Amino acid sequence: MTKIEKDVVATVHYTGTLPESGEVFDSSEGRDPLRFLVGHKQMIPGFEEELLGAVKGERRTFTLEPERAYGAVIEEAVQQIPAEMFGEITPEPGMTLMSDVGPFRVVSVEEATVTVDFNHQLAGKTLEFSVEVVDVTVATEEELAHGHAHGPGGVEH
Repeated sequence: MTKIEKDVVATVHYTGTLPESGEVFDSSEGRDPLRFLVGHKQMIPGFEEELLGAVKGERRTFTLEPERAYGAVIEEAVQQIPAEMFGEITPEPGMTLMSDVGPFRVVSVEEATVTVDFNHQLAGKTLEFSVEVVDVTVATEEELAHGHAHGPGGVEH
C-alpha cells in the first residue's frame, strides 16, 4: 500500500478550524477532495508533515502552530497607502483586493489614506485540521515534471 511521502499524489478530504473559536475556515465537505503532489510546496508545511506515512482510509487530526502554517504576522506587511491609488475602487474595511505583489485586505479607510494588510488572513493563527486520506498514488512523470497533481482525466491547465 502506498504511503504519503515525497513525489506521491495525496487525495484528501479535510476540515480546517480555528481551535480557540471552533470556526471552520476551510473544508472540502460537499466538494471534490483535495489532490496535491507531496513535497512540492503546494501545501503549508505542517499539513504535509503531519500526513507523511498515512495510507488510504486513514484519518488524522492535528494542530499547527503559526510557524508550521501561514507564519507569524509581519508588522511591515500592514501599510498606509494613499487613497488616490485605488482609482475608481472605493475601498471598504474587510475588502480583499489584488495587487502586483499579491492579495491584501483593507483594514481601515481614512480621508487621505487606506490601511492595508498583506499578511495572509490566517497568519499568526493556530490551525486544527481533521483529514481523511481518500487515495494515495504514485505521481506520473508528467505530474513530477509539472510540479503538481493532475486531475483524474489528466492535465487540467
